[in-house]
Amino acid sequence: MKVAEIQKMSTADLQEMIQTEKANYTQMLLNHAVSPLENNAQIKAARRNIARMLTVLRQRELNK
Repeated sequence: MKVAEIQKMSTADLQEMIQTEKANYTQMLLNHAVSPLENNAQIKAARRNIARMLTVLRQRELNK
């Protein structure tokens, strides 16, 4: 997900998306521990997407 797409989202949607992505990331890590994923880059991409969303959310908090 690109930063421009994230910035267009409302704050409530963004918080909901962060929770969903964190749950997916945790599940992905557990699945990877049991049986390795075909594409390890998915874990890195998910972590970075969460970081992007948290950054945009924090920017909104600071601009109020």
